[in-house]
Amino acid sequence: MSKTTLPADYTDLLADIKQRVRHAQVRAMLAVNAELIRLYWDIGALIDARQRMEGWGSAVIARLARDLHNELPEEKGFSERNIKRMLAFYREYPHLELVSQPVAQAATPAKVPQPVALFPAELILSMPWGHHAELMAKIKDLPTRQWYMQATVANGWSRNILLMQIEAAAHHRQGKAASNFAHRLPKPDSDLVQQTLKDPYLFDFLTLEAGFHERELETGLIAHLEKFLLELGQGFAFVGRQYHLDIGEQDFYLDLLFYHLKLRCFVVIDLKRGDFKPEYAGKMNFYCSVVDDKLRHEADQPTIGLILCQQPNRVLAEYALRGVDKPIGVSGYELTRALPETLQSSLPSIEQIERELQGGDA
Repeated sequence: MSKTTLPADYTDLLADIKQRVRHAQVRAMLAVNAELIRLYWDIGALIDARQRMEGWGSAVIARLARDLHNELPEEKGFSERNIKRMLAFYREYPHLELVSQPVAQAATPAKVPQPVALFPAELILSMPWGHHAELMAKIKDLPTRQWYMQATVANGWSRNILLMQIEAAAHHRQGKAASNFAHRLPKPDSDLVQQTLKDPYLFDFLTLEAGFHERELETGLIAHLEKFLLELGQGFAFVGRQYHLDIGEQDFYLDLLFYHLKLRCFVVIDLKRGDFKPEYAGKMNFYCSVVDDKLRHEADQPTIGLILCQQPNRVLAEYALRGVDKPIGVSGYELTRALPETLQSSLPSIEQIERELQGGDA
């Protein structure tokens, strides 16, 4: 039997079909999610209209949940709690026209509408239902909620990661780094780069004792690279640690080197323990110049420097950055500190706790 001769471009054909299948799967998932969100909003509109016309309360929702379970036992998502969420969801966004049915249009309450521009229908429909439930429960300020919606869609955050970002108050930290971007980069690039960086960064997955060395911090970040990248934000691709540069027959080493896939540039990160010092800016300016000369491609944007200190004095940072040529930001970072030995020795061990529990049951 003769072997089948494959065309020369068969590998490309296979890759192309796989990519098309995956894109179609993603589109199908998004379409299913959008229809679910429309359905829940529509049910919320219907219940809101009936409540206002007939004056019945939450007891009817409990009965409705039981009857729906009996009538449609194969359908999930119609518990009393979730139906109440549907009602709350509609009342949060009554101005949206997610469906064109008459009941939804007639159900619009007579009150001052929320600004439509805050929550376009495309954004609402792109969010999974579980994310909507968490945002309604935890974020009451509408502009802040919009920020987390947009960040979720842009970064593909799971519900757990969304909750982590809310707990870490990510919206307060984004774009807060001291920098010279406005003076060293053209608009809108300067705004985009500014919004990419945070202040402070929360490395709460690390526990270091007071007086730690910078190399310990660096080692810990690389050991938890996935969490580190999550805190840095979408687009950062790790290039190297202690990245070697040979300049003028001298050896220099970058603490951390990244490439940002959206900004299309290298990002040099210098880790410092303690307060920011003005000389750090000159050193980072030197590093960025070398990376621009030796690593940057013609299509790349200028290299960005990020100095991470425990206490970034904004006034000192702003003065220090005025005299440097390269775009540089200065941010702080926070760690989970190790317990002092005196406190550690006063805490009960697992064995002691188990003995206490066993003694209490006797």
